Amino acid sequence: MLKLFEPLLDDLAAAQPDFSPHRYGLVAACDGGLIEVSGLSVPVGALCRIAHGPHKDFRGEPLAEVIGFRNGRTLMMLLGDTVLLRPGSRVRPEGHPGMLPVGEAFLGRAVDGEGHPIDGLGPVHFRDEWPAGGIRTGALDRAPVRQPFDTGVRALNALTTFGVGQRIGVMAGSGVGKSVLLDMIATGAEAEIVIVGLIGERAREVSDFVERHMAGAKRARTVVVAVPAAHAPNLRIRGALLATSLAEHFRAHGRKVLLIMDSLTRVAHAAREIALLLGEPGAARGYPPSALATITKLVERAGNSAASGGSITGLYTVLADGDNQDDPVVDTARSILDGHVVLSRDLAQRGQYPAIDIAASLSRVMSDITEPAHQRAARTFRALVASYEANRDLVLMGAYRAGADPLLDRAIAMQDPLRGFLTQTQGDVVPLPASIAALTELLGDAAA
Repeated sequence: MLKLFEPLLDDLAAAQPDFSPHRYGLVAACDGGLIEVSGLSVPVGALCRIAHGPHKDFRGEPLAEVIGFRNGRTLMMLLGDTVLLRPGSRVRPEGHPGMLPVGEAFLGRAVDGEGHPIDGLGPVHFRDEWPAGGIRTGALDRAPVRQPFDTGVRALNALTTFGVGQRIGVMAGSGVGKSVLLDMIATGAEAEIVIVGLIGERAREVSDFVERHMAGAKRARTVVVAVPAAHAPNLRIRGALLATSLAEHFRAHGRKVLLIMDSLTRVAHAAREIALLLGEPGAARGYPPSALATITKLVERAGNSAASGGSITGLYTVLADGDNQDDPVVDTARSILDGHVVLSRDLAQRGQYPAIDIAASLSRVMSDITEPAHQRAARTFRALVASYEANRDLVLMGAYRAGADPLLDRAIAMQDPLRGFLTQTQGDVVPLPASIAALTELLGDAAA
C-alpha cells in the first residue's frame, strides 16, 4: 500500500516551499479571447490561475498564459474556453515562468500541452524543467550529419536517404497520406526515443495513434504530446514547445531522439491567431512575420549536439493548403529544413501508397552519408521516373514512337517494377540495407 504513495512522497520531499507573499491581479477586460489583467506584473510565458467562483477558490480553475503587455495591463490567453469568466476575477501566477516539465517520467506516457496525462495512468512525477524556448547554442556547437537514419520505408531509405540529426519536412495537401507515412516511420525507425507531437490534429487520430504505438516494447521509448484542433492556440504552441523541449532534454543526455511533429502548419496557424489578436498586421497571405518566425525557431532546435553526442532527427509535416507548394508556410519550411518529401495527390489517386513524388523530394545530406554506387542508382531511378511522368500523356495516347528516347523506352518497360518499388503496405518495415540492396537489384549494372 505504501508503494502507491512513494512517488507522491518523493515529490513532496523534493519540493521547495515558496514563502514569498502571494500576488494576484484582477480581470479588467476580455475581448475575443484576449484577457486584460490589472495589478499583476509577470513575464511573458508565465502561467496564471483564474478564480471564477465567489469564494476566490483557485482549485480546479483554468490556466491562462501571458502573451504580452499593453497600457499598463497584462495580456493573457486562456488555455481553454472563456466560459464563466467574469470581470474582477482574481488572477494568481503559479509555476516557474518560461519553464516546461521534462524527464524520464514522460517515457511511455501520453500528455497534453501542459504536461498533464491523458492516458489515464495517473500523474507524471517529473523532476526536471527545461526552458520553453530552448537553450541557445552557437552554430559550431552543432555536429554535422554523418550517419544514415533508417526510416523503415523502402523508397525513403533508398532514394532520399535521411541522416541522424537531419530536419525533414513531409509536404502535401489534406488527405494524401502524411499521417500514414509518419505512422510507418514511427513504427520502423531506428531511434532510442521517439517523441510525437500531434498538434492541431483530429482527436480521433490522437486516440488511434496512442492505441497503435503505446503498447508492447515500443511504449517504453515513446512519448506522445497531443493537443487537438479544438484547443486554444496558445496551448497548441505550448504542446509543440513541450515536445521539442523533451527532445532537447534527452539529447542533452546523449540520447538519439526522433522528433515527429504533426503538423508544423497547425503551429503556424496558432501563432497567426495570437499575432493577429495582439494587433500585428498580416503579411504573406495573412501570416504575420512572427507566425512564420515561430516555425523557424522551432525547427532550428533540432539537430546533432557536439557536446553531448546526442541527436534530434526532426520530422515535420507541412500542410500545403489547396495543394499549393508555394504556400508561405511550405516555402518557409522548405527553406529552413535539410530535406523534404513531397506527397502527390495524383499518385494517391492512382493507388500508389505512400504517394511519394520522388522527382520533387530531396535529402540535402544524402551525398554525405551514402556510397557513390548508391547515389548513382538513386539518380538513375529518379531519371526513369521523371522521364515517364513528363511524357505520360503522350504514352497513354499512343503518340510516342518507340526508339525516340532510350531512357523513356527503359522507363516504359520498367514501369511496373518501379511502381512496385515505391509502394509499401503500412505494416511492412524494410530496413536500410535491404532497401539499398533492392534498389541495386532492380536497376542492375546499368546504374553503375
